[in-house]
Amino acid sequence: MSLREFLKSHRGRRLRRPAGVALLLAVGAGIAMGGSKPSTVDLKTGPVTVEAKPLANFDRLKRDETRFGKLTFRGGVELTSPSKFFGGWSGLALDDDGKRFFAVSDAGLWMSGKLAYDDKGRPSGMDGVTLGAIQSKDGDPLSRKGDRDAEGLALIKGEATNGGAYVSFERKHRISRFDIVGGELSPAKGKVSLPKSARNMPSNGGFEAIAVLRGGPNKDKLVAFAESMRDKRGNYVGWIWEGKERPRKFHVTNDGDYDVTDAAPLSDGGLLVLERRFRFSEGVRMRLRVIPAKQLRPGAVIDADILVAADGRTEIDNMEGIATHAGPGGETIVTMISDDNYNHGLQRTVLLQFAISAGDLVASSGGAKADQP
Repeated sequence: MSLREFLKSHRGRRLRRPAGVALLLAVGAGIAMGGSKPSTVDLKTGPVTVEAKPLANFDRLKRDETRFGKLTFRGGVELTSPSKFFGGWSGLALDDDGKRFFAVSDAGLWMSGKLAYDDKGRPSGMDGVTLGAIQSKDGDPLSRKGDRDAEGLALIKGEATNGGAYVSFERKHRISRFDIVGGELSPAKGKVSLPKSARNMPSNGGFEAIAVLRGGPNKDKLVAFAESMRDKRGNYVGWIWEGKERPRKFHVTNDGDYDVTDAAPLSDGGLLVLERRFRFSEGVRMRLRVIPAKQLRPGAVIDADILVAADGRTEIDNMEGIATHAGPGGETIVTMISDDNYNHGLQRTVLLQFAISAGDLVASSGGAKADQP
C-alpha cells in the first residue's frame, strides 16, 4: 500500500496518545512506504548468513507470562542478515517436524533452510540458509514490481525440501505452481484458474493468504483469501477450489476491521487465519483465528473464533507468514514470521512460536465478536 493510500484509509482517526505520536507516525510511515526492495535480476542462488537474537518473553511488561489467549508462547528470535536481500518475508511453510522451512518474500525471493532449537525446544536461529530469485516459467527472475510481489505460500505435497507449492502474488494477481527440489524453487510450472470476482481485488490487496487443506471433507483443496476485499457487510472474502471447477466464494466476519495476512492448515481440515490491523492511535495489532473444518464450505459466512490478539506491548511486528506442525504431545505448534518491508531502521524480522492444545482448538467461544479482547 502506498503512503497516499495508507493515509487516505486512516483519515479522521484521532491520535489518543500524544506521547507516542512521533513513534507511531514513524512506524506507520515505515509500514506504509517500506524500504527499497532489492532487484533480484542479478541474484545468484546461494547461502547467506542469518543471525538470531533470542526473544525470551512475548509480553515486554509481563515477562513471566507464557499464556496468551489460547496459545502458549514457546519462544522466538529476531533475525538479521548482512545480505541486502534478506527481508520482506510474507509466506512460510514447515516440514512436519518443524525443522526444515521454506519462505517467500514480497521482493520476489525464496528462502530455505533449517530452524534451530535450543535444549528446551525453543527456536534459536536458522542454519543452512539459501536465498534465490522466484522465476518465471522461462527461468528468468521476476524483475517488474507488479510481477514479483509474492505474498502467500502453500505446500501442495511433499515437504519444504522436496515437493510442490503454490505461491500467490499481488498487483498482478495470480496463484502460480512451483516445484521445490533440494530446497530450491523451480521456475513456474503453471497457474491456477482464478475466480471472476478476483478482478475486483485492490492492486495491493490481493491474494495475501493461501493454504492447502490437510484433512476433513475438503482435504487437498486450495483455499485463498484477499487481503482487503470486503462484501457489503464488511466481511472479508475467501475462495475454495472445488476440483477443476472455478473456485467458489465464502466469507468470514471481520469484527475489528482487520486485514488477512496469511493462513495455515490444521491436521483435521480446519484452518488458522492470521490478521493484522494498523491505527495511528494504537500501532500494529495481530490476531489469530480458527475456522473449524465443518464450517469451511462454499457460500458460508463464518464467524471464526479468536485464539489470540496482541499489540505493540508484545514482540510482534508486521506479522505476515504462518505455518503449523504437530508437537510431541499432540499439540499444534504455530510459527509466525514478520515482513519488515525492507525498512530495517524501524521494523524487524521476528519469528515467533506458540503451542495450542487440541482441546483449546476445538473449544467454541461464540465467534469473533464474543472473543474481542
